[in-house]
Amino acid sequence: MNARIVIAVAASWIALPAFAHHSFAMFDRSKEESKSATVKELQWTNPHVWLQVLIADDKGKPHEWSMEAGATGMLARNGWTSSTLKRGDKISIVFNPSKNGELVGNLIRVTLADGRVLGPGGPPGPPPAKSAN
Repeated sequence: MNARIVIAVAASWIALPAFAHHSFAMFDRSKEESKSATVKELQWTNPHVWLQVLIADDKGKPHEWSMEAGATGMLARNGWTSSTLKRGDKISIVFNPSKNGELVGNLIRVTLADGRVLGPGGPPGPPPAKSAN
């Protein structure tokens, strides 16, 4: 086999993971939206974790949104686990919306019902205040 062909094939196999990874260019990073949501599903997978939530429109009708977050390892270092969010949990989310208006966003942070704030890129928020009971 020709050495050039072998080198070309080897180079294409090495570059394959780069093709599989995408950028966050589909999100409008200059805008942040904040919404109340209900958790439908947390998909704890690599290369990116996905959070499916229901967000009510102006008329109260729920719509399913997909929120893209970082990798499981990155989220775990910031206080997340695969069971942090459960179906039916009420949360507040902040995200960069899609540029084309699709119901998808780049997750910035989640505020849990107990007041904890978790984000995929920064340290976890402070623990909730302890009650005087």
